[in-house]
Amino acid sequence: MNDHHELDPVARLRAADPAAEVEPREGFADEVVARATSEPAAEPTAASAPVADLTSERARRRPRWLPIAAVAASIAIVGAAGYGVGALTGGPTNLAESAAPPISLQTDIGGNGVATDAGAMEGGAAADDARMSAGSQSADSIYPYGFGRNHFSSSGLATAEGTAPAYAYDARAASSAENVTALAAALGVEGTAELKDGSWLVGSQDGTAPYLGVSLDGTLGFSYWNPLIDPWKCAEGVDVVEACEPVGELPSEAAAIDALRSLIVSVGRDPGSFEFMSETWEGAVTRMAQAWPVVDGQRIDQAWSLELTDAGVSSAYGALARIVDLGEYAVVSEQEGFERLSDPRFGAQMTIMPLAMREQPAVATEEWVPPTEPPATPTEGTSLSWPVNEVEIVGARLGLASQWQPDGSVLIVPAYEFTDAEGGAWSVIAIDESMLDFATE
Repeated sequence: MNDHHELDPVARLRAADPAAEVEPREGFADEVVARATSEPAAEPTAASAPVADLTSERARRRPRWLPIAAVAASIAIVGAAGYGVGALTGGPTNLAESAAPPISLQTDIGGNGVATDAGAMEGGAAADDARMSAGSQSADSIYPYGFGRNHFSSSGLATAEGTAPAYAYDARAASSAENVTALAAALGVEGTAELKDGSWLVGSQDGTAPYLGVSLDGTLGFSYWNPLIDPWKCAEGVDVVEACEPVGELPSEAAAIDALRSLIVSVGRDPGSFEFMSETWEGAVTRMAQAWPVVDGQRIDQAWSLELTDAGVSSAYGALARIVDLGEYAVVSEQEGFERLSDPRFGAQMTIMPLAMREQPAVATEEWVPPTEPPATPTEGTSLSWPVNEVEIVGARLGLASQWQPDGSVLIVPAYEFTDAEGGAWSVIAIDESMLDFATE
């Protein structure tokens, strides 16, 4: 999470990590929490912006708390357009600074355990598990704001209805052996794309050579991994937690961004329609670059990412499908959108944690005192605790958010993001009910 309230798309997938059950070495969690809470939340820095690998093979071999980054300065990514790493150095960088942040209609914090600020991503989930298993806290008390029962208030919101454009990912048009093979060639994966088990596959799938997989989902999402240069991949028989230490020189921010721009060019996409940023962390030997598609002056919450090492491209992922125009949709007013926050049909999502919560010390730093007896027995006439959060909405923004359909297709639709007085943000879909299908089948 940064000052622009942007959600790292990697964070949303961290909970699906198959390595979630891997245990860290003794004292590791305390070290991470201490580092994450040593400075106030701010723009992503080396110490405050961890990133997680999305490739299942890598995640299987690495604990989820180890950050990674993207793409190599020393190996060229060459595609049909003939661009290589560094070819774009000195040109426009489209650094992430002008487009509005993405809006998400998904729950990214709270219920699924995925937190969005750096401290919580590093140690919060484990700390919460410890406190919950001890029986010392309820979910509402661990997260006392935004999860559960809310009473929303606001004033001065606009009452005018209108229209706004909507878009969709055209996955079917891009799904072909030729397109996937071209992407594989740009990444240095040898072979021809084959359709197998619901995905396009190129390269070895046993973790011994570079691999590319492209899912037949609504964005045609691809995932690339090169185990031969993965600094986090341990040799056979080496304990990943105790003895596998990555080595190498940290690539520059410019090299990582140029590499990602070059990959986008290699598949026929215009890098000018993306915004870029690069992140790493203290002591890292890899660097990650991210690229967000920008539509109507706003980032879309489906980013591309590359991991750069000093030996080559270690991993990459993104959405091959192009974004196409669906025309204008009727949208409700800010006031009606606000009323949807209290309508269970629209399931208002808290997508940015309030500032007050982000500034609190990580719970893992608190020492748990074991109880010596059960809680007191309730007496006759005892009131029931039924906490209700008072949420004052102070601002509204109409933007775009991706919405996955039951058939797997993905729309990019008008959505409202409401900002509350504490710095939190809530999102609801903005499309008029006449264009919403409430059927459950």
